[in-house]
Amino acid sequence: MIPRFVTLEGGEGVGKSTQLKALAEVLRARGPAVVETREPGGSPGAEAIRSLLLQGDIDRWTGEAEALLFAAARSDHVTRTIKPALDRGQWVLCDRFLDSSIAYQGMVGGLGVEAIRRLHAIGSGGFLPDRTLLLRLDGDEAAARTRRRDADGADRFGARDAAYHAGIAAAFDRLAAEEPERFRVIDAAGEAETVTKRLLAALEDLL
Repeated sequence: MIPRFVTLEGGEGVGKSTQLKALAEVLRARGPAVVETREPGGSPGAEAIRSLLLQGDIDRWTGEAEALLFAAARSDHVTRTIKPALDRGQWVLCDRFLDSSIAYQGMVGGLGVEAIRRLHAIGSGGFLPDRTLLLRLDGDEAAARTRRRDADGADRFGARDAAYHAGIAAAFDRLAAEEPERFRVIDAAGEAETVTKRLLAALEDLL
C-alpha cells in the first residue's frame, strides 16, 4: 500500500483529535501502519515550540512572530517525523498542518496567504498532504464542545471570541473551495462513529 500523508483540519471543537485516533485504528485494521501526530508538535523540537505558542496571554506574540514559530515547528516536524515515516512506508495522520497557519495567521491574522506559503517553502520545501479532511460543525455546537474541552482553561487560540472562530471557519471553507482535489469537507455532527465512517469514505480512493 502506498504511504499517504493525511491531515485533519478545522476550527476549535470540531473533534479533530478524537477523530484522528479513531480513524487511525480503523485504517490499521485495513492494513497500513499509521503514525499519529499533531501540530504544533510532533517532534521533540516542535513540542518545545508548542508550549511557547499555546501558553500565555492571547497577545503574547505578534502575528509575525507567531507565524515564524509555527513555521519553525513545522520544519522540524516534517524533517524528523513525517517524511521518515513515509519513507518507511507508513501512513501519517496529522492533527493540523499548513492550512491551519494559512487560516489562523494568514487570513484571519492578516499576514496574507502568500506570506505563510513563503515561510512554508523555506522551512518545509512546500511539502503538502495527499489528502486534507476538513471537519465542519455548526458554530454553536463547536463552541459548546470547546467549552467542555477547555473546562480547566483554554489555550491562546481557544480563548478567542466567537467572531474570531467564525472567521477561522470561513477561512477553511475558502481553502477547501480553492483546492477541491486535495480537500474533502466532512460533516462533524452526529455520533463519533458516524463521523469516523465519513472520514474513511473520504479516503477510500487512496487505500
